Amino acid sequence: MLQFRFSTVLKELSQSNLKRPLTGIARSKSSSPNPHCFRTSCPDARVISKLKTLHAGVHRHRPPCVAPWTRAFCTKTDGAIESTEQGKKDEDPTTSKKAGILPSLEDLLFYTIAEGQEKIPAHKFITALKATGLRTSDPRLKECMDMLKVTLQSTSDGVTLDRHLFKKCVQSNIVLLTQAFRKKFVIPDFQSFSSHIDELYESAKDLNGGQVADYIPQLAKFSPDLWAVSLCTVDGQRHTVGDTKVPFCLQSCVKPLKYAIAVHDYGTDYVHRFIGKEPSGLRFNKLFLDEDDKPHNPMVNAGAIVCTSLIKQGAGNAERFDYVMNFLQKMAGNEYVGFSNATFQSERESGDRNFAIGYYLKEKKCFPEGTDMTSILDFYFQLCSIEVTCESASVMAATLANGGFCPITGERVLSPEAVRDTLSLMHSCGMYDFSGQFAFHVGLPAKSGVAGGILLVVPNVMGVMCWSPPLDKMGNSVRGIQFCTDLVSVFNFHNYDNLRHFAKKLDPRREGGDQRVKSVINLLFAAYTGDVSALRRFALSSMDMEQRDYDSRTALHVAAAEGEEDEEAFVRPRPHLDIATHTPTHTYSFTHSRTYTASPEQTHTHTQVQAYAPTYTHVHTHLHTHTHTCRNTHTHTHTHIHTHTHSLPPSSSDTQTHTHTHTHTHTHTHTHTHTHTHTHTHTHTHTTRKVNSK
Repeated sequence: MLQFRFSTVLKELSQSNLKRPLTGIARSKSSSPNPHCFRTSCPDARVISKLKTLHAGVHRHRPPCVAPWTRAFCTKTDGAIESTEQGKKDEDPTTSKKAGILPSLEDLLFYTIAEGQEKIPAHKFITALKATGLRTSDPRLKECMDMLKVTLQSTSDGVTLDRHLFKKCVQSNIVLLTQAFRKKFVIPDFQSFSSHIDELYESAKDLNGGQVADYIPQLAKFSPDLWAVSLCTVDGQRHTVGDTKVPFCLQSCVKPLKYAIAVHDYGTDYVHRFIGKEPSGLRFNKLFLDEDDKPHNPMVNAGAIVCTSLIKQGAGNAERFDYVMNFLQKMAGNEYVGFSNATFQSERESGDRNFAIGYYLKEKKCFPEGTDMTSILDFYFQLCSIEVTCESASVMAATLANGGFCPITGERVLSPEAVRDTLSLMHSCGMYDFSGQFAFHVGLPAKSGVAGGILLVVPNVMGVMCWSPPLDKMGNSVRGIQFCTDLVSVFNFHNYDNLRHFAKKLDPRREGGDQRVKSVINLLFAAYTGDVSALRRFALSSMDMEQRDYDSRTALHVAAAEGEEDEEAFVRPRPHLDIATHTPTHTYSFTHSRTYTASPEQTHTHTQVQAYAPTYTHVHTHLHTHTHTCRNTHTHTHTHIHTHTHSLPPSSSDTQTHTHTHTHTHTHTHTHTHTHTHTHTHTHTHTTRKVNSK
């Protein structure tokens, strides 16, 4: 899962008046010794545990010089609100503020969608959810959607949700929902990306060339006007356009999938004892082997037949078929995977060429020992007759793009080795005799089938299924080829596009320059007008609250200039809590003061202020004042100020800046009325850079 950060700017959204007790700390001895801790709810038990451990460590390692009566303050995030108290806290926000309780992720999500309203219609939440690319049918959101249905039935109008009911609905899936609404998925601006996909779809729809395959009678029955595109990203964002719910047979698109299953079960070395890795340069159904009497690759018919014989060896065809179907259903996230018996019968009746290839392979001893060739051919025809829709097939492609994990269930289906080898062969051999051209112009792994489908994989981004029955002379979908070519001409998805310097193409994996300019304008305008609701939405969407305009003004400058104290608190830079990795990053501070008499002749006053923030920036300030008075009217005053700034960028380097200021004043008065005053000021700045070794 991709990481996302929960800035402490968000923690101030409903509590801008909350002040940390960092001033006036050295009080009288009668001050209470108990620490005052401000808590915030946290949905992850692991975060809670880590925070409690760190808090315990702070008090356990308190410096020994601190007297028992010293006041200690700790500002940190700790566990969730007790379940018996949470309902009361939610019902009375005033009480929450007084108790110092910070808003939860559920609250912030509600504020973002509600836009200042006390209730939100359920359809508004659903619409906002779909805009992120997620579907209400997503298996990961099942608990949320089920609770939403039950909750709406209990409301008076059956339509709207207040904050308490909304939190009840989303709390089981709050991490995924927060990630979606903060645009932390692989494609942040999914609506804009989807609009581009629709344009590419319409452009390819106008093509009228190609012929529907007729050498298998059942395939010839499909209309040449059918055209569909469906995609699924590695984060489960979905978009479909066209005839995406019409079932069709995988045909040759099943070849990379069964190869992946074979490698997953037996490993690469074993599988390639029977099958080669090279493009053949010949028609996919040629009776031809390489110089080692092996099929050239698993993407041509000869290689696919041998690959079929490697699956579940020793089992009957029924058990083998169920085994493959189970794999494909897992890859499709349990979406539609069916079987067309009519196509299977049609395949077997018109499969003379494949029977000839089978007997040729048998003669050359290409099968594992003990293989029944005719039984394997029946199994081969069955796998070609497996039905999918564009939508379910796009999830299969996304599973390959996601390293073998199904993006909508999170289940590991294939090993990384199987996925890597499958994509490599799809890239070099997947498009019949057009494989070299496709690799050159599109530069992505793909596999086509005579039913009109093209299974396209954008590694680490998404999977796509294009389907249109009319084929070109190479056996590839005319509209599908056009769509894939247009896709990489608009977006930098080609494997060899330079992501840093190729500015002519769009990169949907990050927000564009226009979007960043727009976000700066919106942020500064919200700070200027004092729009707290807008600032809340921007912070939740992970907008950089410190971004600058053309003359380096930030929202903090604007809010301060307009006298907006509350808004100023929201945009003031603060440390943060990393929720995605469950790594607590507290900001805590303690101050202690002690005065003692070392002997009748001298008195020492020692005041130390320390602030430590274990975030990306560490600031340490040390103030030491020492006063020494003796009987001979000798007064010695020593002031030592040490500021240590430690900046840790998110890289392997470590930069430290030390600033040392030392002021020494010495006054010596003798009985002969001779006064000598010495003042010495020394400032030392030292910057070092250390490279972390791993």
